[in-house]
Amino acid sequence: MRIMVVNPNTTAEMTAKIELSARAVAGPGTRVEAVTSSMGPASIESHYDEALSVPGVLAAIRAGDADGYVIACFGDPGLEAAREVAAGPVVGIAEAAMHAAALLGRGFSVVTTLDRTRGRAWDLAARYVAPGVCRGVHACDIPVLELDRDPAVTERVVTLARAALARDGSDVIVLGCAGMAGLPSVVSERVGVPVVDGVAAATLLVQSLLTLGVSTSKHGEFAPPPPKPYTGALAAFGSGG
Repeated sequence: MRIMVVNPNTTAEMTAKIELSARAVAGPGTRVEAVTSSMGPASIESHYDEALSVPGVLAAIRAGDADGYVIACFGDPGLEAAREVAAGPVVGIAEAAMHAAALLGRGFSVVTTLDRTRGRAWDLAARYVAPGVCRGVHACDIPVLELDRDPAVTERVVTLARAALARDGSDVIVLGCAGMAGLPSVVSERVGVPVVDGVAAATLLVQSLLTLGVSTSKHGEFAPPPPKPYTGALAAFGSGG
């Protein structure tokens, strides 16, 4: 089987890191390819960034021929639209990480990047898990593109995770950015609880769905969108398929 992992931002260095995380957990016979969005922001750190990342996500999925897809941004941008246009299952990394964390303890805390993104994480938690399962969302205030450049990243995430566990009474840490994909094992060792990386979790979830032989239902809401003309910069999206 072939899984495409779509990086919704346009930074190729982050795509390479994401691909390593996804390939590390893929099973025998599973081919993983990470692709960088061809249009959109260099990083996603606002609602504006997220909205303008969606066309690139959809273009990548419409052009792809994979069996299943991962959207590798913790805001899960364009997830529902991607399910309309993809032939195979599509999973977002926040969706996968939160579901996985809910299986590992009574509650989890999210450690993310900028404080302004905390509201989006809370919104997704309200959608994905039962009330009270997400105990807190905490920001380390490191910009996404600095995660690979700031030598203090690991220590700051570990410190914040420890504080979150104590403050929230949670049992699991969820890393709230695809750019943190290389940190789960070291953070888990330091803080003593399971730490979930959404890239790995989503890759395995897509692989599991494909192994089960199931995909997104095309009956009703997630049927292909009705064809209609689009204009301007979005003219190429007008086929509706």
